Amino acid sequence: MTKHFTRPAATAAALTLSLALALTACSTSGESDGESSGGRAPGAGSAAALSHIHGIGLRGDSLYVATHQGVYTPDADGSPIPVGDRRDDFMGFTVTADGDFLASGHPAPGADGPADLGLIASTDSGRTWREKSLAGKVDFHALDTARDSTVYGYDSANGLLRVSADGVTWDDRAALRALDIAVSPADPATVLASTESGVARSTDGGRTFAPGAGRVLAYLSWGAPDALFGVDPDGVLFRGTGGGAGWTRVSTVPGGAPQALTVVDARRLFVATGDGVYASRDAGRTFERRMAVKAAGGGH
Repeated sequence: MTKHFTRPAATAAALTLSLALALTACSTSGESDGESSGGRAPGAGSAAALSHIHGIGLRGDSLYVATHQGVYTPDADGSPIPVGDRRDDFMGFTVTADGDFLASGHPAPGADGPADLGLIASTDSGRTWREKSLAGKVDFHALDTARDSTVYGYDSANGLLRVSADGVTWDDRAALRALDIAVSPADPATVLASTESGVARSTDGGRTFAPGAGRVLAYLSWGAPDALFGVDPDGVLFRGTGGGAGWTRVSTVPGGAPQALTVVDARRLFVATGDGVYASRDAGRTFERRMAVKAAGGGH
């Protein structure tokens, strides 16, 4: 039996998941803690100071990383190179099956526009962006898309899952407190959410969720029907079984506490931790660092 979560008060803008992991807080500091909008990342073999990584995406064979200071891609040596001119705080980020980028968050300090970006989109790998909907109204901290292109977004300020068939018109679904969401590649009606009490599951498109239970995970990603993974606040990686009914320990990701997780298929996945973005080609058993970063002030 499922039930609706109680909607949190409007003032409850933050939630701790485990080990003081912040679920919904985000910085509005004017400090960039990195390079300027026109600058290149540090030279080969160095690590850029990026205060927080919020999302990871793959377009073709190219890796893209959404951060507190815009979108970056690694060069041949693993140093972050800024993509485009926007240095917005991309809190939510995903790459669709068609290769389009969807994002949300806040504009860069000093930039024009509302404090919340709503949903924005890019069709050229993040070089340019256009507004799609909800500007000034919503800051999605988690975004995912279903196989039918339905967009699922977690509205952190209101503790609400919102769903859209076209990224323009939205339907308000269940109220819940979560850090991340993952939509089943086989069944768009099945949605998982990481909560402070465990993984919550919906089988009706996010209209209702069973209470979170079992293993407490920070980030979730469902890259293929047989490729559901989650990482806990300590960086321990688990593989989901039974559509998230059970979780089997795989390994510990290097670099400490996780910041983002993206699963491509049953063998390939990416995890962002405190010192970079790590890639695995063997279902999470081993990792190599694809992009190096070093912690800086500010952040999520």
